[in-house]
Amino acid sequence: MQKTSLPERPHWREHAREVGFTFADMHGEPYWDESSAYAFSLEQIETGLEDPATELHSMCREAVAHILTTEELLDKLAIPEAHRDLIADSWRNNDPEIYGRFDFAYDGKSPAKLLEYNADTPTSLYESAAFQWQWLEDQLAAGVLPEGADQFNGIHEALVARFAELFEKDSNLHFTAVGGNPEDYGTVEAMGWAAREAGLGAHYADLDKIGLSDDGHFLDDQDRRIGVLFKLYPWEDLLRDDYAAHIAGSGCLFLEPAWKALLSNKGLLPVLWQMFEGHANLLPAFFEADLEDLEAGRGAHADSFARAQAELEAGHVLKPILSREGASVSILKAGQLVEQSANTEYAEHPRILQAYAPLPQFDGFRPVVGAWIVGQSCVGIGIREDRSRITQDLSRFKPHYITA
Repeated sequence: MQKTSLPERPHWREHAREVGFTFADMHGEPYWDESSAYAFSLEQIETGLEDPATELHSMCREAVAHILTTEELLDKLAIPEAHRDLIADSWRNNDPEIYGRFDFAYDGKSPAKLLEYNADTPTSLYESAAFQWQWLEDQLAAGVLPEGADQFNGIHEALVARFAELFEKDSNLHFTAVGGNPEDYGTVEAMGWAAREAGLGAHYADLDKIGLSDDGHFLDDQDRRIGVLFKLYPWEDLLRDDYAAHIAGSGCLFLEPAWKALLSNKGLLPVLWQMFEGHANLLPAFFEADLEDLEAGRGAHADSFARAQAELEAGHVLKPILSREGASVSILKAGQLVEQSANTEYAEHPRILQAYAPLPQFDGFRPVVGAWIVGQSCVGIGIREDRSRITQDLSRFKPHYITA
């Protein structure tokens, strides 16, 4: 894994505007940055990232089944009691999943370490699936990349195949996100594009324009009944919304399904460690609420904590179970705070502690590798980098390629 400086395409900004990539710059800073790219060997991709991500997703599905057997874990994940049956039913009914994104710390040498699973509403989909592939093709044609260079990117094709697998041709799907957010709309439109290519109808409506009929069905902004809804709106918020009470009786299939609320929660991380302690791609993780008992040698996981204690004392990260873009995250090394997010939006939520896996550094930036899952397989990656140890909303998206 290397970072290489490369000439930018002369007209990439014009192309971005033409294809609707309106968030290539955000907050007055570049978001898409092709002044350099990350290079991987095929071995690093297949053995270091693709296979572990696919295996981890299978482990996460095992974790869902386990979490649903115990009210204690549902409590620790702060799942609202009123909607636990909705989540359990969606799992028992095998409500289908479409996509998710694992975030890894990876240097190309040591095993990739799972930082978190964005299993419900991951963004950066368009730039991962489409814009960086166009970058590869353009740079190969221009002779900037070596002949035979490739990219781990079958994301769009996998989405098309997934929609075609799940829904009959000419079925109508609806897509929604909070209005006025170009990045969210870019993700939803990437999904709609794949659905249309699969022969399905794809209708978009802003989230605040979705209504409820007198007989309890969700309706779009043209009063059409919604039978299938892809929502870029997290279950953690939806389950606390007034509309949540109407979901079960609406006859609407939600994408992602309600059971993904258990995987998009950082409480998943200590559950995975409890189930698969010592797995090469996991970091020791525990619920902060258990810490006093664990340090005193009490509780079912005291022995596991004792085995991990030295690693945790050397460095650990405190994360709210519900958090986005690094908000309310703190990093401690040897008991000393070394970095924390200025955004404290999620500070009121329960926290987990996870062993600290430093991100590698390249030219002062620290990359996080996002491994995309479609269905149950890893089908591509996208990379974001930040100067901070905590990857936040000012991170940059970097293209990648596989050396021949």
